[in-house]
Amino acid sequence: MFGYITTTPKSGWANTDFFGRISRALGVPVEFDTDVNAAALGEAMWGAAKGLETFVYMTVGTGIGGGGMVNGRLLHGLQHPEMGHLRLPHDLGLDPYSGACPFHGDCFEGLAAGPALLGRWGHHAEELPPDHPAWRLEAHYLALGLANLICMLSPQRIILGGGVMQQKALFQMVRRNVQQLLNGYLQVPSILEQIDQYIVPATLGNRAGVLGAIALAKEAIRQVN
Repeated sequence: MFGYITTTPKSGWANTDFFGRISRALGVPVEFDTDVNAAALGEAMWGAAKGLETFVYMTVGTGIGGGGMVNGRLLHGLQHPEMGHLRLPHDLGLDPYSGACPFHGDCFEGLAAGPALLGRWGHHAEELPPDHPAWRLEAHYLALGLANLICMLSPQRIILGGGVMQQKALFQMVRRNVQQLLNGYLQVPSILEQIDQYIVPATLGNRAGVLGAIALAKEAIRQVN
C-alpha cells in the first residue's frame, strides 16, 4: 500500500497511513520514501555520493536499513529494499546471542544493530570502549552484510551512518573484513587498493535524512509543476 508504514519493529507505527495523513493535513504535494532512501538522496546531492550513479547508503543504529541508488535512480521494486534483514551466517558457538529482531531473530539487524549490542553485552554502543570484544564481532557481521550487497548491487561506494558507526575504529575493521570475505574475487582497485575511499562515513552525518527529505520535497513540487 503506497504511503503506508507497514510491518515494522518500531512500536506504534505499523500500518500507519503516513502519506495520507500528511497530505490531508497540509494540502500540499507530498513525496514519500523510506528514511534511508531519503538519506541516500541527501548524500547523492550534497555528500559522500555526489557524482556517483550507483551506491549504497546504510545506517547502523537502533536498526539497520539501507538505501540504494542504481543508475541514478533510488531502488524501490516490489516495496522497498530491506537490507537490514539479510540472513547472515550465525556461528552460535562464537556468538550464542539469539538476535534482537522481532521478525527474524538473528538477521543482519538482529545481530548488528544497537539493540543487539545492548542485548549481547549489556551496554549501549556509546558505552563500549574501543578495545571491547564487541567491536570485533560487530565488524564481522557488518562485513558479511556489506560483502553480500557488494556482490548483488556492485555499488561504486558504500556510505555508513548511524549511531553505532560513531565508533571510528570500526571502519578499518570492517574494511579489512570485507577484503578478507571477498578474497580477491572482485579485481577492482576500489576494493583491493582504495577501500578507505570505498567504505566511508556519511558526510552529512545526522543531517542526511533531513536534507534528503528536502530533496524529495523538491521532486514532489517538480512533478506538480
